[in-house]
Amino acid sequence: MPRCARIPSMKIHAQRGAACTLFVFALWRSSGQIPTQQPDAAAIIRGIDAGVQARYENVLGFTDIEHYAVFRGSDQTHPAAEMTVKDTYRKGVGKTYTILSQSGSEAVIRFGLNPLLENEKTINQPVNLPKSWFTSANYAMKPRLGHIDHVNGRECVAVAVTALRKASNTINGSIWVDAKDYTLAQIDGTASKNPSIFSGTTHMMRQYEQIDGFPMATHARAESNSMLFGRTVVTIDYSDYHLQLASQK
Repeated sequence: MPRCARIPSMKIHAQRGAACTLFVFALWRSSGQIPTQQPDAAAIIRGIDAGVQARYENVLGFTDIEHYAVFRGSDQTHPAAEMTVKDTYRKGVGKTYTILSQSGSEAVIRFGLNPLLENEKTINQPVNLPKSWFTSANYAMKPRLGHIDHVNGRECVAVAVTALRKASNTINGSIWVDAKDYTLAQIDGTASKNPSIFSGTTHMMRQYEQIDGFPMATHARAESNSMLFGRTVVTIDYSDYHLQLASQK
């Protein structure tokens, strides 16, 4: 009889445990925090690589309008020089720029903006382009697991990046990728090698939006400080994209 008398008590404890589990599950459902299996670092990095490759394979070309503004010293309101260009990219060919308008300091345009456009042409030559991609071939990557950042209205995963080679177009810092498809949303860091136009360390930021299903730059900012040039800030705003996609052929 004593052994049999304990059975109802055991049932009660089991029922209470099940009820507790259901209660916690209900709380997760109501708060939108139902635990799911989170991707590991390797899966995120593979997703980043796949996203970059998909963009390269599917975007055959595009045009956009880019507005460049250069600010000097403490004046961040009145540009020392401005330039608006039409950017034309063709896969397997590279980029060309058509200057639509320019104003301000001729010296800043000649020694700052014009070399900047030439550098972009060089970076986007077919032989050089893969070296500028944010992929595991070019960067050591360390995703911040179990955390979501909100970047420009998108749920993103932050990834610390360290350039595997020093170049003016690679950074040491962070990138943010969409938590769903791992496409770029934002980059932020310092150039791993100072650009030739500046003699000081350059901090760079660039934001992206999904256009026709692929990440395209919408705003960029670069700031440098040096004894020779002082503080220089360059901003770029991108607009009026027209993409040619492989699916449209």
